[in-house]
Amino acid sequence: MTDNDTHDRANAAETDGGVATGAAQAHQETDYLGSEVNILDPSTPYMRDHLRIVWSGFAVWVLAVWGPVTLTRLAPGPMTSQMPILGFPLHYFLVAFGAPTGALILAFWYSRKRDALDEKYGIDHATTETETGPEVAAADGGSEE
Repeated sequence: MTDNDTHDRANAAETDGGVATGAAQAHQETDYLGSEVNILDPSTPYMRDHLRIVWSGFAVWVLAVWGPVTLTRLAPGPMTSQMPILGFPLHYFLVAFGAPTGALILAFWYSRKRDALDEKYGIDHATTETETGPEVAAADGGSEE
């Protein structure tokens, strides 16, 4: 049986353990929570990904809030009297029911995407750094005394 430790390592390809390669590993030393945020020129891959989520959610929110209002202006007939839902005009139903429901769905979507992003970049909100080392954060947001 041959000894695996004696082969020439100069010609061997270095693996990353199947986790990530080159640029993807560079983020492990970045302080993502302490870096400055510039929405026009994000400084880290985490911030670029996070801003993509924020701007996508903002675009959906604009459609949910201003869509019914704009449609009522462009097509007042169908939106006000021709298509009632539960006895209410369509524009009223969309604003009174659709916008708040859309906001709840967007909040859920954002929290799921943000959790996935934090997991992707290895950000753990359960611990905080102190002068003495990592410390578990209090569940109520305060500090333990």
